[in-house]
Amino acid sequence: MNPYTLPDTDLEALLQDDTPCGDATTHTLGIGSRRGRMVLRARYAMTLCGSEEAARMGVLRGLNVDGPVLPSGSRLDTGTAFLSLSGPADALHAVWKTAQTLVEYLSGIATCAAELLAAARRAHPDAGVVCTRKNFPGTKRAALKAILCAGASPHRISLSETLLIFPEHRAFLPPDESPAATLARLRRQWPERPVVVEVAQAADALAWAAAGVDILQLEKMSPDTVAALHAQISAGPGHPRLAAAGGITPANAEAYVRAGARILVTSAPYFAPPKDVAVTLTPADEPRS
Repeated sequence: MNPYTLPDTDLEALLQDDTPCGDATTHTLGIGSRRGRMVLRARYAMTLCGSEEAARMGVLRGLNVDGPVLPSGSRLDTGTAFLSLSGPADALHAVWKTAQTLVEYLSGIATCAAELLAAARRAHPDAGVVCTRKNFPGTKRAALKAILCAGASPHRISLSETLLIFPEHRAFLPPDESPAATLARLRRQWPERPVVVEVAQAADALAWAAAGVDILQLEKMSPDTVAALHAQISAGPGHPRLAAAGGITPANAEAYVRAGARILVTSAPYFAPPKDVAVTLTPADEPRS
């Protein structure tokens, strides 16, 4: 699934950052006008992301896209070629490393998100993975594309469109205001928004569940604690959806869903290692590999 392509302004900024005054080596060697071909391949198995951006960078520098471009979200085996570009050597070298690195980082995020989702859905087919806004500043659009093409979704794109009450918010509430009164006040003001409350203690979870919160975000609780709370909440008056947050990885995702969490809140994909992309550049008169 390819949700969107980053705008040309973003891609131009990346290319300009790497070649602010051209490519000194290619210029000095006098090889810029020679024609060639560049092929990008997955060095190891991965979930691809950023292939459209890599192709567009080539077009922005006057290169030809040879054949189909495998879309973001494709699951690639080791050695699979996903993009081929041809044209002058100076343009190939100007695009090479920026395109390669962007695909590597985005594919690392996408691969981790896909692994998390697969682990969660081994426990329940309706489980979802949502990624926090803790992406590196300035990379939000690219990071969101990577998680979306893997089948995950954003937890919060920004502070502007969600109602998520943290303990740090509750510290400023009137001390005599009950959870039910807080929820009623929020729903009068923003009636279309579900209300999420993050809690780190079981007693707080039960109190907000009884008050009728829509989603309980259980922060850094073990799967056993989540399971016990799920049993208690299921027997009580409120029935919020449970989201497990804090330390969620592909290794423990299945356990949290089996415990009763149907939403996994995580930043793990943004810190995943990049996935290696192999790049070959050959003169146009050499046979294609």
